[in-house]
Amino acid sequence: MHLHNVNLVAVAVCAVLIWLIGAVWYSQLLFARQWVAIVGRQMGEKPKGVYRGMIASLFGDFLLCFVVAYILRWAHADDWKDGLHIAILLWIAFVVAPLYPQSVYEGRPLRYFLINSGYWLVSLLAVSAILASWH
Repeated sequence: MHLHNVNLVAVAVCAVLIWLIGAVWYSQLLFARQWVAIVGRQMGEKPKGVYRGMIASLFGDFLLCFVVAYILRWAHADDWKDGLHIAILLWIAFVVAPLYPQSVYEGRPLRYFLINSGYWLVSLLAVSAILASWH
């Protein structure tokens, strides 16, 4: 399979979707207060380099969606159910497996792991379902 078989429009749309999910997930609407308290920041505080971080996040989201799209094509996932199945496997292997021990080593509360890994679960489920279905 060649990399040019990946639908770059779908990848770009899904990258923006992950970026928007993150904006809502880490907003005051959902988990901002809990996350800020855990990492020791103040609500409303703009960390140094926030805009550069937002651009880097969007770039990383694009790379993630590109790789997910490639994996879905390689696995012959061609509907949303296949996409969800692959998303759960990816989440367990590449989010839960490294983030949980990291949270333990850092002495973070379980809530920190749940907030961060929950964001990736929702994001991977959404984009994998879309990418698997978008032909």
